[in-house]
Amino acid sequence: MKRLWSSRWAVATGSAVTVLVVVALMATGVLPVKTEKTTVVREKASEEAATTTVAMTGTSMTPAQIYNEYSAGVVEVLSTFNNVSSTSPYGQSSSSAQALGSGFVVSTDGSILTNAHVVSDNGVRAHTVKVVFKTQSSSGTDTTTVAATVVGVDATSDVALLKVDPAKAPALDPVPLGDSSAVQVGEAVVAIGNPLGYDFSVTSGIASATNRNLQSPNGSVIPDGIQTDAAINEGNSGGPLIDASGEVIGINEQIASQSGGNQGLGFAVPINTAVSVMKQLQATGKVTYAYLGVQGQTITSDIAGTLGLSLKEGVLVAAVSDGSPAATAGIKGGSRQSDLQGQVYVVGGDVITAMDGETLAGMEELGAAIMKHKPGDTVTLTVVSGGKTRDVKVTLAERPSSS
Repeated sequence: MKRLWSSRWAVATGSAVTVLVVVALMATGVLPVKTEKTTVVREKASEEAATTTVAMTGTSMTPAQIYNEYSAGVVEVLSTFNNVSSTSPYGQSSSSAQALGSGFVVSTDGSILTNAHVVSDNGVRAHTVKVVFKTQSSSGTDTTTVAATVVGVDATSDVALLKVDPAKAPALDPVPLGDSSAVQVGEAVVAIGNPLGYDFSVTSGIASATNRNLQSPNGSVIPDGIQTDAAINEGNSGGPLIDASGEVIGINEQIASQSGGNQGLGFAVPINTAVSVMKQLQATGKVTYAYLGVQGQTITSDIAGTLGLSLKEGVLVAAVSDGSPAATAGIKGGSRQSDLQGQVYVVGGDVITAMDGETLAGMEELGAAIMKHKPGDTVTLTVVSGGKTRDVKVTLAERPSSS
């Protein structure tokens, strides 16, 4: 079944209005890379794929070396969702569905990172989660399946933490974690996972871009995403994106596609974000985020000119939540509506054009900027109102659970 395909497609074509409530969405065509199906076709990974060599220098490893060294730490994640509703010519029915994804071991205590959307669907956690390890036996390559516990799920970053009992699992082989802030465009990377049910496959490519704003399952912005042309397909979701030194720099999370398949546009959650989330999940079982408390709309120079605003771009503040940091700082929302070729804009309020001196092109950038901060941080917003520009200091709060 393709429930999340249609769900993410619908989200990707929606509109954006609220920072950390409903943020600016990515371009049409962004899809998740998890596969859901009741039957999984499993075949051994191609030996040829692991021998592809990418030109590297220094102490860099080839894709074959990375695969041989670290694939034992990559797992297949099988999630079962019960009471899944579906419609047929015979009416409404309820059944179970299986979701396939990937993950990787990060600690010998049995901790495994994966994507939130692999083990959760629209806020509902999977009924059961199992992980499959690739093992070696006297007869060759084999697999071992172990039950996993979901320690925590964070839909905002699309990161989930699983735990297996080391006593019941094969010898755990953690994959080294790197520093996603040091990723350079053009450097060689490999992805290991279970695309389309073909377990423990490896693909290679480069880091095509950095600092991409990705869309999370709940519509929030994941900043600093890594773009890669390493082939990523449904089922790769949750698996590691590894650099040439053999360290994980990201968790493969989504693809941009018009066909539903790989088109050289894959995206990964930065490992620095994943590690921060993991530590909070381990400590408290939940993740906290900074909160500003505005609802707004992206405006371009053309829209600004039509609305009579003397600026090039920014965030048109439509409303401010009562008691929020924005309200406390005196940020004002709009007072009337203006219809511009069928698109309604709420005007009369402030326009936010920058944060801490960094220009904001729109809601997506504002959402990403807030995501990089913690509750209690103080930021400076550049605000335009009535043709005048002023700087406003705002102390961010913890985002309410309903936001």
